[in-house]
Amino acid sequence: MSTLPPIKASRRSQIDPFRAMDIMAAANRLVAEGHDVISLAVGQPSAPVPEIVSDAVRAFLARGRIGYTDALGRQGLRRRIARHYAESEGVDVSPDRIMITTGSSAGFNLAFLAAFDVGDRVAIASPGYPAYRNILLALGLVPVEIPVGPDDRYILTAEALENAHREAPIRGVLIASPANPTGTITPPDELRKLVEFTDAAGIVFVSDEIYHGLAYGAPTVSALKFTDRAIVVNSFSKYYCMTGWRIGWLVLPKPLTRAAERIGQSLYISAPELSQIGAEAVFDAREVLERTKLDYARSRETLMTALPQFGFLDIAPIDGAFYAYATIPNGFEHSSEFAEVALEKALVALTPGIDFDPQRGERTVRLSYAGDPAEIERAVARLRTLLV
Repeated sequence: MSTLPPIKASRRSQIDPFRAMDIMAAANRLVAEGHDVISLAVGQPSAPVPEIVSDAVRAFLARGRIGYTDALGRQGLRRRIARHYAESEGVDVSPDRIMITTGSSAGFNLAFLAAFDVGDRVAIASPGYPAYRNILLALGLVPVEIPVGPDDRYILTAEALENAHREAPIRGVLIASPANPTGTITPPDELRKLVEFTDAAGIVFVSDEIYHGLAYGAPTVSALKFTDRAIVVNSFSKYYCMTGWRIGWLVLPKPLTRAAERIGQSLYISAPELSQIGAEAVFDAREVLERTKLDYARSRETLMTALPQFGFLDIAPIDGAFYAYATIPNGFEHSSEFAEVALEKALVALTPGIDFDPQRGERTVRLSYAGDPAEIERAVARLRTLLV
């Protein structure tokens, strides 16, 4: 019998699991057993990377050397992103304020580490992307979850933020537009109010813009339109169909650029050079990417028609991204139970809302329509046999 002391996990590791990933793993096990599972659980585009990206990467590989880059990233890619803001937003962003990251996940790590100290309180909307809460907790920060719902179109407003700040001072706020899991877009006027309030109050504004480009009517506007004090997090994973390439970027206020660079030098050295090559090329694939977006729009219409027929309630406005978020049909007590039944009996993988809202999420579910439209239609047909 061993007398060695036990190995204990750190307190900072005691965070909730990312249940969408657990659901994906369960679905993959069923697929490995030969079952025909359709996944609506994960926000991962099924479209292949545009050919122009593959061509650029093959040409670079032929040189035979892939190496480190500057911690901030390749100059060519940073200049191309700056040009993107000039063309899409009419905003002048210096390449010196842009940092290339290993996906938006690394971007959030760097943003939080550069801007906040242990114990700082950072506001987020609930429901919201679970990794926000989990990263904040793992870094010793305090997530302040502000409830949003059907009455406010699932949007965290300046008024709600000001009320929370009045109750107990907040150091930062993270706003996602379009949002995950709800797909809602913060209207430009409300985004301006949020930025003006945070600037005046000395609150760090972090803008998650990784679903920009995926809007279906309502416009998306970068926080950079209203301030140069915001931290913007963006990614090539969603609109640009480069999830597995693990490549994203930050736009940082000048005072935080060197801080993020110093941290990135030690945590990551640099984002993968080959992915940076592909990312620079993908900006010239707009026509292909817009065709993929049309597929999302078609699947969005499919779900918008079907979900009310199936008994889903309080469906969030599906303004952008590629998610539908709603209260589960009557007859199911918990969303975890509903997700288990959907996977077992209909072979459709869904994400229970508890992932996104620890307090109210057991009554809600998220469905991703990032897959092929034909697959989404098949999934809807299977859910119809289960629910109607």
